[in-house]
Amino acid sequence: MKLMSYWLDTAPKFMGGQTEAPGGEVDVAVVGAGFTGLSAAIALAKKGASVAVFDAGLVGNAASGRNGGMCNNGFAQDYHALSTTLGRERANMLYRAFDAGVSKVESLIAEEGIACDFKRVGKLKLAAKPKHYDKLARSQALLEKECDPDTYMVTRAELRNEVGSDRYFGGLVFGKSAGMHVGRFAQGLAVAAAKRGVRIYENAPVIGLKRLTGTVHQVQTPTGGVRAKQVLLATGTSEVGPLPWFRRRIVPVGAFIIVTEPLPVATLDRLTPRRRMTTDTKNFVCYFRVTPDNRLLFGGRARFAISSSTSDMKSGVILQRSMVEVFPELSSTRIDYCWGGMVDMTRDRLPRAGERNGLFYSMGYSGHGTHMATYMGAIMAEVLDGRADLNPWRDFSWPAIPGHFGKPWFLPFVGAYYRFQDLVR
Repeated sequence: MKLMSYWLDTAPKFMGGQTEAPGGEVDVAVVGAGFTGLSAAIALAKKGASVAVFDAGLVGNAASGRNGGMCNNGFAQDYHALSTTLGRERANMLYRAFDAGVSKVESLIAEEGIACDFKRVGKLKLAAKPKHYDKLARSQALLEKECDPDTYMVTRAELRNEVGSDRYFGGLVFGKSAGMHVGRFAQGLAVAAAKRGVRIYENAPVIGLKRLTGTVHQVQTPTGGVRAKQVLLATGTSEVGPLPWFRRRIVPVGAFIIVTEPLPVATLDRLTPRRRMTTDTKNFVCYFRVTPDNRLLFGGRARFAISSSTSDMKSGVILQRSMVEVFPELSSTRIDYCWGGMVDMTRDRLPRAGERNGLFYSMGYSGHGTHMATYMGAIMAEVLDGRADLNPWRDFSWPAIPGHFGKPWFLPFVGAYYRFQDLVR
């Protein structure tokens, strides 16, 4: 079993990074070479801007290359509840932004000729309890009326057409959702950016950001720096760099995934006949999908903990047990990959983007970054060009999380609370 991301292990390596130390002046410096940063770099380069991208590691090596490879439209939260909290008009606007994110991924793949197995197979959200089905049905009725007619309910009696398990009580299908090979997508974005003249610096952590005037900053790495007319922070949960204000507003939560050995097509046809991107309604969520080479990817929260080799191994054991509970016939199936990554959670599980003290930022995707990060990269290119009105998150306040100063000391307590909620709700 490999303790590394299946996506990163099975994607080509990006060979277009800069070998010389950073220097000189650029129009825009982008901090982070994940989906947000690379999408923004491409959009900015198309506008004629000179762009330098800096990453503390390798292209796509953080959250962008460590997720489940799901481009799922719709909110993580219950739509009915969120529309009540935010108001129907605002909730619908945000919902359409998530839809636009999936479309942006699809169009970028087509424009840049990226081979990453993108397919709109739909998402299935499974009810873990009977009352969860009623809640999903209430949201679906409102969704169909308001903003997404490509949704429908699947009863428990019909569920065998969707998933080969008796564990669930029906589900909600989102027809616009898609899946892809995120490792190949990240590498494809990097290649496309480099072809347009974007300078990509890997293993180049930003250790200094000095505001000179307005939005002009000196961006410093251990080997050199650039003077940038504008800076876009696309860092997610990064612990590197002078970003304490942002760290107080994001909780890095571990997400863990296992991938099986290749499975017979007949087996997969029984387990997931429509090859949906599938998730459930628990707080300790489980999700699964089929990879392009016919493996089953099975992921989830498993533990409220930070990702590390030890934590990943412990989580892998939990996930394998959960997988067998869902699909008993996989009890003797070999696990080939096990890894973890960090999800950048905001308090309300909605992204944030805008400008603060001359720094532009987009982050906090809270588990929906595959498409929303790609979309917001392109949107932030417009925001940097003076179109702040295009930012769907422009009017959202972002207060600090009480008691949070960058290290999530409270995760075990949060985990205990959500375990209790899964038992009683």
